Amino acid sequence: MLATLEQHPAAPADSAIIWMHGLGASSSDFLSVLPHLDLPSTRFVFPQAPTRPVTINAGYLMPAWYDIRTLEPGPNREDAAGIDASALAIDALIARERARGLASERIVLAGFSQGGAMALHVAHRHAHTLAGIVVLSAYPLVVERWGEGHPANAETPAFCAHGIGDDVVSIDRGQQGAALLGDRAQWRDYGMGHELCMEEILDLRSWLQQRLR
Repeated sequence: MLATLEQHPAAPADSAIIWMHGLGASSSDFLSVLPHLDLPSTRFVFPQAPTRPVTINAGYLMPAWYDIRTLEPGPNREDAAGIDASALAIDALIARERARGLASERIVLAGFSQGGAMALHVAHRHAHTLAGIVVLSAYPLVVERWGEGHPANAETPAFCAHGIGDDVVSIDRGQQGAALLGDRAQWRDYGMGHELCMEEILDLRSWLQQRLR
């Protein structure tokens, strides 16, 4: 089981958001966002990615959901075996929330950058219907395997957001993910780089409240 940082509501949780961090980051990265989301009965689960060498960063060890081999487009850009291993670990976190008494329809998968790519990848394939998918400054993985999607989440709503000036993950990659999701994706772009901004956080709050209240 992945190590997690968790924020529990005062009363028993009636929903959960599992939120994956980006490359080289940590499970505590988005704690400061929580007061702005106004979800007093939601449990937040922030898993910590395994430490592994990342090829594009000269093989340095860092928290990463999978290796990124190259920045060039193509099927070998990301490590498919690493993606699959992390997907299984995230699936186990969803199963744990269900074992804690939450229906899958009360669980949102969310993530930023590499973590957002994992949220999209896992939710698209998950065998139990989820409440929603949050894809922040991220992109679809192994697009040639998009057909692996499970019918349980074929209509699951998604919030997809990106910075117009993102020089880490180009906005066209974010738009590609939203296009694959079709009409169920709510797309938002903002005048920012590879980051979050308050306008985005407030839009996300409205979207999450619609899904979970």
